[in-house]
Amino acid sequence: MRLCRFQSENKVALGFYQDENIIPLSAAAEMAGVMLDESVGLIPFLPGGDQRDTLLGLEKVLKQAMDEELFPISIMTDDVQLLVPIPAPSKLLLLAGNYSKHIEEGGGKAEERQKTFPYVFMKPPLTTLTHPGQPVKIPEVSPDHIDWELELGIVMGKACKGVSEAEALNYVAGYTVINDISDRKFRPNPNRTEREKDSFFDWQHGKWHDTFCPMGPCITPSDDIRDPQTLKMSLSVNGNVEQDASTAEMIFPVAAIIEFISSFVHLEPGDIISTGTPSGVGASKNKFLKPGDQMKAEIEKIGVLESPVV
Repeated sequence: MRLCRFQSENKVALGFYQDENIIPLSAAAEMAGVMLDESVGLIPFLPGGDQRDTLLGLEKVLKQAMDEELFPISIMTDDVQLLVPIPAPSKLLLLAGNYSKHIEEGGGKAEERQKTFPYVFMKPPLTTLTHPGQPVKIPEVSPDHIDWELELGIVMGKACKGVSEAEALNYVAGYTVINDISDRKFRPNPNRTEREKDSFFDWQHGKWHDTFCPMGPCITPSDDIRDPQTLKMSLSVNGNVEQDASTAEMIFPVAAIIEFISSFVHLEPGDIISTGTPSGVGASKNKFLKPGDQMKAEIEKIGVLESPVV
């Protein structure tokens, strides 16, 4: 069952996410007659965590319960504020150019996996991560070329360094939806003297604006998604489908990404890796986000991440 964080009456809680409603973990624990500590966050309840068996026990109780028993403890999703599933990851890593058609729509040439390596960059998590339903803010400093990028997010469950591709998925706690918002034409100091690496840093700085990484609405445990390379994904803006793809189209699959990053970086539980976006971004169509737009980013078996634009 999918898991989420939410806020209700100024209290942060954990829950079983069911699209239209949420069953708080605390209510499920009371029904099962067990104690649990929600202050530890979601990671301990996901694969690899020390509270996973407790969580599976709660799932079993809920599946055996009658509807009339579950109705009183369920909360309507619209009545709470969903929160980013992992509020303060030690690392928020993202891939650039991991789908061939996306590279090609930007005018580049996609190389075979054996001849290249993943491009990985970072975003500051505390200022870019944005709760489901909360707005992406168009930056005053550069408002005209703000773009969407639907991506599958990996949530690490166990620490690892130097893990092989064959073993990499054993370290994954679960998966979430990420929208890697991008400022395509950020140019600090327009009157600047051009330097050789300006275009690279323009691109990178254009990823860092506040609110530029909506994430959620939940985490699907990795044992519920045995093969992360089979998931349908789509993103719409104001009801118009802009991206329609599958994670099968990745150049570097999830396991290969983890192998590469862990070859030189120690990954920790709760670290987030966003795996790149497929084709259909706004820059390829000269369509960009504006105040009043509504984005819906959806990945099969996970859910729909909704984000307004202001």
